[in-house]
Amino acid sequence: MLENRMTPTEFPHLVFREEHEQLRRTVRRFVEERVIPFGDAWEESGFIPRETLREMGELGLFGIRYPTEYGGSAMDTLGTVVLAEELGRCTYGGFAASVLVHTDMASPHLYHAGTPEQKARYLPDIIAGKSIAAIAMTEPDAGSDLASMRTTAVLQGDHWVLNGAKMFITNGVHANIYFVAAKTGAPGRNHQISMFIVEKGTPGFSVARPLKKTGWLCSDTAELTFADCRVPAGNLLGEKDKGFYSLVKNLQNERITLGAQTVGEAARAIELTLEWVQQRKAFGASLWDKGAIRQRLAMRAAQVEAARAFLYSIAWRDAQGERVAKEVSMLKALCGTLVNEVMYDCVQFHGGMGYMRETTVERMSRDARVQAIGGGATEVMLEEVAKRMA
Repeated sequence: MLENRMTPTEFPHLVFREEHEQLRRTVRRFVEERVIPFGDAWEESGFIPRETLREMGELGLFGIRYPTEYGGSAMDTLGTVVLAEELGRCTYGGFAASVLVHTDMASPHLYHAGTPEQKARYLPDIIAGKSIAAIAMTEPDAGSDLASMRTTAVLQGDHWVLNGAKMFITNGVHANIYFVAAKTGAPGRNHQISMFIVEKGTPGFSVARPLKKTGWLCSDTAELTFADCRVPAGNLLGEKDKGFYSLVKNLQNERITLGAQTVGEAARAIELTLEWVQQRKAFGASLWDKGAIRQRLAMRAAQVEAARAFLYSIAWRDAQGERVAKEVSMLKALCGTLVNEVMYDCVQFHGGMGYMRETTVERMSRDARVQAIGGGATEVMLEEVAKRMA
């Protein structure tokens, strides 16, 4: 069970307000009642029931950062951090990923670049959980290197015609609306990219195949194809050839979100491991009585608290409108590495049970591995930091 009691480190009063505290309690209660009892079944089916997501929409959890006129709560970056950290604590990384792609990686493109008509048409249903969103950016041959994108969009009359493929798309199988990046300029490596709104069922657009992953099993992930996919001209999202800058702009928010998720995951894994080593006996005493184990857990706990403090500082600065691109890249690299180090130790200290599918930390360790890859690989993040250091 996840305790509803908050700790001082979870609520530094100088950073969070009462509305953030209430949000955290709401998310934690929802996770305890509507996620944890059903998570194993979702892992088996590879699917999160849409009624569960609609319930989140009804609670206002899908519109934290959006204006009230669309059904949102008009909160700030710290609200996103609360949501992501608590979802990370749920121990089902796939559930957290599906929700956070919807709320903080896909739909922001509509809010920031959409016309008033586009936002009025799509955003209320996205916030209500009636329509689930995906962002189609990554390709089989173009991940972090957006300039190498090969999917093209050509204007023919009153339609854009899209051709190409997208890979590793979270919510790719079951989403209702996709925000798709495509080249609209000269062929070859360049930044002339535009964004498009593509609805499920559009002729020429299809899910090529669902993808089988090591972790995040309850999150549907797919390869998408576009074969002479005709999208109405009015579905251009933002300015032609300016989509690259929209993608880069939202990466700051995306990486803060992923940092918060990993902090939640690492903290919860340490809590579960502490419970295990305190009750597990070996050589006449509990594992907690072994100095090497308790000292390693103590160091991991200290590292997670340091990462959390860094996360909260960046989120506060972002909420003030500061540009924190270097710090966000640091955060993503730091947290993606740390969560995997924490999971390694947690599995190790569970012994043989840490390798069993019935043990929570086994699943968490598989789910955490992608955190050093998705949203910007650690090596790419460190290069972003290095460029800003010189």
